[in-house]
Amino acid sequence: MTWYSQTPPPDRPLRGSDWPRLFWRGALLVVLVFGGLVVKQVLRLAERPVFGLRRPVTPYVTQAVCRAALAVLGLRLRITGQPLQARGALVANHASWLDIFALNAATRMFFVAKADIARWPGIGWLARATGTVFIRRDRRDAARQKLLFEARLRAGHKLLFFPEGTSSDGGQVLPFKSTLFEAFFAPELRDFMNIQPVSIRYHAPQGQDARFYGWWGDMEFASHFLRVLAQPRQGRIDLVFHTPLRVAEWPERKALALACETAVRAGFAATPA
Repeated sequence: MTWYSQTPPPDRPLRGSDWPRLFWRGALLVVLVFGGLVVKQVLRLAERPVFGLRRPVTPYVTQAVCRAALAVLGLRLRITGQPLQARGALVANHASWLDIFALNAATRMFFVAKADIARWPGIGWLARATGTVFIRRDRRDAARQKLLFEARLRAGHKLLFFPEGTSSDGGQVLPFKSTLFEAFFAPELRDFMNIQPVSIRYHAPQGQDARFYGWWGDMEFASHFLRVLAQPRQGRIDLVFHTPLRVAEWPERKALALACETAVRAGFAATPA
């Protein structure tokens, strides 16, 4: 499913004065992202034979690159709460491709994304290289995907899910779907699994539409990316890490999904745009 708004996003054409800023920010981001990937792939050559599925070193590279990328963009990141330290997963609302940079900058984890993203030019390759878990939202694949989640979680990976199943305009939290929560209740995981809700709230640059950073529906990635790069003074991203929930204390997936959604909505409302 894809979320659509009844009100289209504002269209601000690029001006001549935007291009120098766009060029130097874009060039630095290319060097950062692809340079970091080269370093990560080289380190992974040594990490894989020694640690197998576990990745005790390379996530630090991803975190450093994402922190530097936000600095290049001029986007401030404010973190409230403590990212999950125990074994488990995180769930968050989803508003933009910038979520990837913000969440990776705050903590070391791996995204769970829909399988279509693996085929996207550029982005798909980056996602695969950083250890993203790709899934199909199809009940016929549920058993196989459950085994994949279990393997990654047993290896100590912290997985990040977007239970809304799509991105919004950044001005709201959509209802959480409970299907993916079922994997947390596997007998091998339930007793030690913790789920941490995370609220993401974007604050638009002064004078811009409140949905400036939102990326949803059929919006083109390239045009949205260029508009963010060209923005002279950026806004802010708020991340609120809520108290982790122990899976063993919940009777079933729907109750746990609702509890996570409630926490995310509360954190979202507490940081108004």
